[in-house]
Amino acid sequence: MPLQFNPVKIFAGSGTKDLAQKIAEAYGKPLGDVTLSRFSDGEFQPSFDESIRGCDVFLVQSTYQPSDNLMELLLMVDAAKRASAHYITAVVPYYGLARQDRKDKPRVAIGAKLVANLLKSAGIHRIMTMDLHAAQIQGFFDIPVDHLDGSVIFVPYIKSLGLKNLTIASPDMGGSYRARTFAKFFNAEVVICDKRRLRANEIESMSIIGDVTGQDIVLMDDICDTAGTLAKAAALIMENGANSVRAVCTHAVLSGKAYETIENSMLEELIVTDTIPLKQESAKIKVLSTAKLFAKAIANVNEHGSISDLFRV
Repeated sequence: MPLQFNPVKIFAGSGTKDLAQKIAEAYGKPLGDVTLSRFSDGEFQPSFDESIRGCDVFLVQSTYQPSDNLMELLLMVDAAKRASAHYITAVVPYYGLARQDRKDKPRVAIGAKLVANLLKSAGIHRIMTMDLHAAQIQGFFDIPVDHLDGSVIFVPYIKSLGLKNLTIASPDMGGSYRARTFAKFFNAEVVICDKRRLRANEIESMSIIGDVTGQDIVLMDDICDTAGTLAKAAALIMENGANSVRAVCTHAVLSGKAYETIENSMLEELIVTDTIPLKQESAKIKVLSTAKLFAKAIANVNEHGSISDLFRV
C-alpha cells in the first residue's frame, strides 16, 4: 500500500513571521492564517483562521526573549491539538533557555528541560530545531527531534570567501567540539581561546591555545549574545599576528550593546542566520537564510523521508 501524505499547513508565531514566510515560500505553500488577539492587560490568544483537521501542522516560532514567544507557541500547540490536527510539529529555529542545560551550581533550574516538558505537555508530536547550545538537549524529549546542522549553510559561504590560510577557532573550551567538527569540512587546524569568567556575560581573562600567526581565523559559536567574548577573542587573535578574523554564529541574540561592540571590534564580519530577526542593520553582520533547509526538512518529515540527508554539505 502506498504511503499516505497528510495535507501540510505552516503557521507563524509573531516572533518569527519573516522566516516562516520564507519557509512557506520555499516549501511551495502559502503561510496559514492565524490571528493573535490581545486583551488590554497584555494577555493574548492565538486562533487558527482555517480548518486544520487531519493536517500535518508545522508551527514556526523561535523562543528567544521575551518569554511571550514561548507562551505564544504553547498556546498555538494547544489550539492545534483542540482543532484536531493530525500531527503537530514545533519548528523552533532558536531554542531559548538552551544555556540552562544542567545544574552547574546548587539550587538552579534546568530551563532547557522545563521547556521540553512544556512543549510535550502542550501536545507536540515532534520538534524541529537548529544548532542547540548542547546537543544532548535532544535527550530531554521523549518524542522525535530533528536537530538541523547550520554547517550546511555556513560551509558554502566560507568556501566562497577563498581564505588561503584558514584556521577555525573556538571562543571558549566548551565550543571546541563544535569548532573541530566544522574544521573537518576544510581540513583546517583548530585553535581555542581559553577564557575565565567572573560571572555571566563578563570575562576576566582570555588566552589562545594554538598558533594564529598569518592565519585567516574563523571563530565558530552557536550563540552571539552580548558579543563580548567574540570581540575580546578577535582582538587577542589579531594581537597574536593573525591575518584576518571573522565569526560564524547561528543565533544572533545580540542583546545589550552587542551591535556597538561588533561595530567597534576587530571582526571583519559576523556571519549569522535568520533564526532570530535582527533588531537593527549592521555593515559587519551578514545574514544567511535557513528557510530552504527548514522547508526541505518539513517536506521530508511529511513524506517520511530522511532528515540526515540534509546534513550533507
